[in-house]
Amino acid sequence: MNDFNQTFKKGMCLLLGLLLVGCIQDDSQAAEKLPWFLGFSAPAYMEVWIETADVVDIRERVFKRAGSGIASVPRPPHNLGIAKGWVSNNGAGKGKYVTGADLPRLIYVRWQSLAEPQTYEAYIVIPESAREIMRKPEKAFCNFGAKWITESRDNMGIGLAPGGIVKVWLGGACLEAIEVVRVLGTVNKLGPYQGKNEGRYALPLEPESKAYIEKFGIPYGSW
Repeated sequence: MNDFNQTFKKGMCLLLGLLLVGCIQDDSQAAEKLPWFLGFSAPAYMEVWIETADVVDIRERVFKRAGSGIASVPRPPHNLGIAKGWVSNNGAGKGKYVTGADLPRLIYVRWQSLAEPQTYEAYIVIPESAREIMRKPEKAFCNFGAKWITESRDNMGIGLAPGGIVKVWLGGACLEAIEVVRVLGTVNKLGPYQGKNEGRYALPLEPESKAYIEKFGIPYGSW
């Protein structure tokens, strides 16, 4: 009986030890999992107001209004900016971290293109190849601090242009953004705010944007 008791106790200790190690590993993995950033931008002077950006992650959980508000838009005075085409490194733009979400599977965006004006919506399917890029750490040289670091491309930047053009970039604090998706959105026939604002758009154009568009127009087809 004593031998049985000792064997039983050893077995229970081993089981508890394995469970404890498993808990520590789970906590460690959870601690290492950081949120990813979702940001929005637009070409120079082509101002955008985002009504909503809803995220569906790979676990099929929905994160409503993961993004909203004004996008990052360069507006150099005296028409010194260039609206045609995207800049080589568009960056993440203005946004926030999608806290609690796993990697994205689908992003729905409904936005007001204030430059036209027009209201668009788009369903952006994120391919597995893009998620693989987000998972894979890369070495990068940071000018700030002048040193090499290892980081992931966890900054997702979405560019919104007149005509309903959508582009998605992945980058990091010290990693140059790379394009991973291009989508053509559709006109939302209900108009701004799903027809609940009597056709009024969120904001008037800033004077610099208004002056540029009046002089040069909107360079459709360049994005």
